[in-house]
Amino acid sequence: MNEAVLDVQDKPKAGQWISLSLQHMFAMFGATILVPQLVGLSPAIALLTSGIATIIFILITQFKVPAYLGSSFAFIVPITIATETGGIGSAMIGAMFVSLVYAIVSLVIWKTGYQWLMRLLPPIVVGPVIIVIGLALSGTAVDMAMNITVDGVKQYSLIHFSAALVTLLTAIICTIYFKNIISLMPVLIGIIVGYLYSALVGIIDFAPIAAANWIAAPDFLIPGVDYSFQVTPTLLFVMVPIAIVTISEHIGHQLVLGKVVERNYIKDPGLHRSLLGDGLGTFISSLVGGPPKTTYGENIGVLAITRVYSIYVIIGAAVFAILFSFLGKLMAVIATIPTAVLGGISILLFGIIASSGLRMLVDNSINFGDKRNLVISSVILVIGIGGAKIEFSETFEVGGMALAAIVGVILNLVLPGRNKAEIDDGTK
Repeated sequence: MNEAVLDVQDKPKAGQWISLSLQHMFAMFGATILVPQLVGLSPAIALLTSGIATIIFILITQFKVPAYLGSSFAFIVPITIATETGGIGSAMIGAMFVSLVYAIVSLVIWKTGYQWLMRLLPPIVVGPVIIVIGLALSGTAVDMAMNITVDGVKQYSLIHFSAALVTLLTAIICTIYFKNIISLMPVLIGIIVGYLYSALVGIIDFAPIAAANWIAAPDFLIPGVDYSFQVTPTLLFVMVPIAIVTISEHIGHQLVLGKVVERNYIKDPGLHRSLLGDGLGTFISSLVGGPPKTTYGENIGVLAITRVYSIYVIIGAAVFAILFSFLGKLMAVIATIPTAVLGGISILLFGIIASSGLRMLVDNSINFGDKRNLVISSVILVIGIGGAKIEFSETFEVGGMALAAIVGVILNLVLPGRNKAEIDDGTK
């Protein structure tokens, strides 16, 4: 491991602080604003809450973990379903209950240790569920890339599809042919190039940008003010089981981050603290209308490349995100991004999500010659991608990704031949 340029508790000089923090903000920017664009939330609120959630996370983890929290892609389908059935307020309430799950799990870990959780969510369950997340969204990405809506009817548009392809190609080039910081921002750069191309071919309406104020408050969604507080069993079963995936993702990020900065974050400050910080960030975000949060791999990549691990740089990035969320002109520009551009970048991003699930299976040497593994993964994939559901009544059903995650956990617990080996906690 190369020696750190700035270690976790080191403070950078003023000029260096600004540039390094902006670098982290732009690394997460594209993905963080894409999620609200896809589910009908405010990109400004997503930026604002990402900054707030990151600061909360750093406080909870005692200024020891240099992680940035951005919008979670795992909740795109659940938020969409919850919104269709009960309005956007239902999705926000569901996210609050997800954060409650984080709090409960962190409390149990604090009292009993973390090994039980890592055994409950082995790669054979989490990997296929992550694949489901990516592939379940594939139809949405392609539809956004190819089609436009005219008078309520979807129509194929070659010019819009060309914008999607330009966006996709740019992101691929950044990912494959660049090895520096550019390779960590393919989403942002792809969207920028796709936007410029869209402007050249005349598919962007610039009127909203001209009408926007330079400074504008984000569009908050407050429970009891902008929507009524209503909890249904269906809502809980659509949103809450996704915590299975995001908690697993959180553990993975903590292990990788610990290896980058040469610390064991599972033990100090502890998995219970980092999970609590993640969950509390999601709660505050949903309380004001932002998407659920998760630690971002993009920013871990920035840490690895720059060898700047300073917690103060991460705090600086969070402050910049909060300030940017009040730039009305910038938010107006984001609002005019063509759906085709978002579709183009989503083709790559959703595919990468699915591939990361496959990579988890490969990295953990999952043997598909073992009938047990074959059964668990097969059932999860077909239930999740096929959209299977169980209807208990007209207002209560469990289906899709949530049902796949629940069934996967149950199959892992009840099928014979379960692996009893000790789980690597990242210290070996």
